[in-house]
Amino acid sequence: MPFQIRGLDPAPFLPLYGLSDTALAARNARRVVADAAPGYPDRIELRDARPGETLLLAHYEHHPHRTPFRASHAVFVLEGATEPATFVDKVPEPLRIRPISLRAFDRAHDMIDADLIDGADLVPLIERFLARPEVAYLHAHYAKRGCFAALIERA
Repeated sequence: MPFQIRGLDPAPFLPLYGLSDTALAARNARRVVADAAPGYPDRIELRDARPGETLLLAHYEHHPHRTPFRASHAVFVLEGATEPATFVDKVPEPLRIRPISLRAFDRAHDMIDADLIDGADLVPLIERFLARPEVAYLHAHYAKRGCFAALIERA
């Protein structure tokens, strides 16, 4: 089953780029400088920041639908990132090197299945979930901290 993994649209984060630390704090965000790699998985370009790169840690509503599964969490985005990455039939490294909670949603935005897996073994689970006709899309979450990693859809 062909699939694609897309980075977040940068539009919601663009107004945060370049703000002072005080202004970021007023918007429930903060600036972070990567001090190790891996360690700071960017959600737009779907890569780990390199040491010295600046990211924003910001609140993001990754599942805004009016269901019991509505959800949000903190995410890292590279400050200045403007082009979301797309990976077709390939898992980007930040997902491949971490434990992943994969969640399957139907067209009504209700979670209908989920599993935990090592990111290196993610492809067969993606394919199995997407082979089910009732599955509309998948959310990958970094299992340790529970934060949203990426949207996965049929290609």
